[in-house]
Amino acid sequence: MKIIHFSDTHLGYNDLEILNEENINQREADFYDAFSQIVDDIENIKPDFIIHTGDLFHRSSPSNRAITFALKEFKRLDKLNIPIIMIAGNHSTPRTNLSSPILKIFEEFENVHVSYEQNYKKIEFNDIVFHTLPHMNDETKAEDEINLCEKNINPDKRNIMMMHCSVGAWYLMQEFGEWVYPTDKEYIFEKMDYVALGHWHGFGSVGKHENVYYSGSSERTSLNDKRNSKGYALVNLGDKLEVEYKEIKIRPIISKTIDCENYQDALDTLDTSDTKDAIVEVKLQNLTTMQSIDIQNQEIKALFPLAMSVSVKREFKKDTNEGNTLDDIQALSLEEYFLDHIKEQSDNKEFDRLKPKIQELFSKYEEAYDDTL
Repeated sequence: MKIIHFSDTHLGYNDLEILNEENINQREADFYDAFSQIVDDIENIKPDFIIHTGDLFHRSSPSNRAITFALKEFKRLDKLNIPIIMIAGNHSTPRTNLSSPILKIFEEFENVHVSYEQNYKKIEFNDIVFHTLPHMNDETKAEDEINLCEKNINPDKRNIMMMHCSVGAWYLMQEFGEWVYPTDKEYIFEKMDYVALGHWHGFGSVGKHENVYYSGSSERTSLNDKRNSKGYALVNLGDKLEVEYKEIKIRPIISKTIDCENYQDALDTLDTSDTKDAIVEVKLQNLTTMQSIDIQNQEIKALFPLAMSVSVKREFKKDTNEGNTLDDIQALSLEEYFLDHIKEQSDNKEFDRLKPKIQELFSKYEEAYDDTL
């Protein structure tokens, strides 16, 4: 029995304010392309079941374009006559009861089975049961639904558990309202043939549980996600569970470093041959404050004419003796000094949690500033 497990496709996501030839945000188009690649693979592999573990859309009220694209792709899947089981994630779950859940639009599809009402739902076939636990805003209620899931395990059939949550603190995404699966209920995993998870954007098994997997996202919702590999899980339920990672092609993130101690030499030896159509991050290391005034972001970006996008990070020399005032340094390296301040005030774990958030905020600030130049 073969199952394709994918998740966190975030249709409708957009970023960087770059339009393609069709006047669509290029990053939004990248997410559509990633989804279509998975559908192409499904058509070729023809699995017995298709499961999607949440965050089909990036927002609970997606754009018309995102909805239209999803309906078109699911029509392709529906024609295969393969059962599709899909649950809601936190991004596609309304925070109030006043909004209608977006996954309701798939209820009229013959082969699509959706679970979005923030409670346990059993979806059963001849030889397999899918125990679905979509994202839940109320963690107190969630425990009752987990108990209901355990009661419905069928020892005479295959049992697949589907959830959109964090299993342990390591898999927290630091998002508002994310659901954390209770540790004292992890024993239920041993009663399942496979536990399919969504929410965490990297592929892999979870801790000591050999049958519990995140399939990962199909694209990056943050440029701080440096994983250049994205894809889905091909699950084979035979005498022994086999889970194979299938990679799809996505736009790469390429990191480059320019050592400003030998600035001209670094420019002369800089290799830009691998940056065509890529998202490029350039790190200027060992900067002095005077160099930072002279080196403009636009000058650096011009070094990568074939890249889709270029962002510039600045790392300043420690203990420079240039006699700069604190105001000068703060104006030129606010990110660096803000991070130093946070590190002094926090333990290592808290600093590691906050650092990518801070870097992302400053990156967005720099991009906004560059657009005004």
